[in-house]
Amino acid sequence: MASHDPTRAPDPSLIGHVFARPELLSEALTHPGAVTPPRRAGRRARPPQRGYERLEFLGDRVLGLAIADLLWHRFAREPEGDLTRRLTHLVRREALARVAEAIGLDRHMILSRADSAAGAARNPGILADVCEAVIAAVYLDAGFAAAMAFIERWWAPLLAEMAEPPTDPKTSLQEWAQARGMARPSYDLIATTGPHHAPRFTVAARLPGFEEAVATASSKRAAEAGAAAVLLARLEPG
Repeated sequence: MASHDPTRAPDPSLIGHVFARPELLSEALTHPGAVTPPRRAGRRARPPQRGYERLEFLGDRVLGLAIADLLWHRFAREPEGDLTRRLTHLVRREALARVAEAIGLDRHMILSRADSAAGAARNPGILADVCEAVIAAVYLDAGFAAAMAFIERWWAPLLAEMAEPPTDPKTSLQEWAQARGMARPSYDLIATTGPHHAPRFTVAARLPGFEEAVATASSKRAAEAGAAAVLLARLEPG
C-alpha cells in the first residue's frame, strides 16, 4: 500500500505551475514500488496506474534541451567545451536532487510503506528521478514554454553559483594524461554494496605506471569522479 495520499500534491505555488491535468503530477510523484497491481478479472476494475519512470525518461530530455538553451544565451562567448561542462554539472543527479529538495518533492512522493520506511524519500537518485518526472509532467500539461519557466526558476540558484565552467576531476585527469602523451585513464567498478534503495559503488581509477586510486559514492559517476580526484591529487600534490 502507498504511504501517501495520491491526491496530496505539492502546493502549485511551490512548483510555479497550476496543472490542468493534475493526474500528471500524481504520476510524476509515484514511485514504481507504490503502483498497485491490477485486480483480477471479475472484480471492479481500477484505473491504470503508472510510476514516474516514463515521465522521467521524457523529463531528462526536456531538461537537457532547456539547460542547453539557457547556457547558449547566457554564455554567448564560451566554446562548446565550457558549455558542455556547465551542462553536465546542471543536469547531474546531485543538481536534480537539490532542486527536488528545494521544492519539497520529498514530502509529497507516493511511496510504498516499505520504501518509505527504507528512506526512499531521502535517496538522491530517487529524488532526481522524481524531479525529471515533474519536469515532464509540466511539459505535457502546458508545453515547452511552461517547462522552461519551471527550469529557469528552480535552476537559477545553481546558475548563479557557476561563475566559471566547473572543473570535473575526470576531465582534469584526462587532460593531465593527454598533455604527457599517455593513454586515457580507465575506470572499473570493483564493488557494489548497500541495500537496493541506497547502493554504494566503489570504483578504481587507473593510469598506466601509477598506483590505482579508489573511491566509494552513492553513484558510479560520483565514485569515478572521486577516484579521479584522489589520483590527480597524487599526481599533482599541493
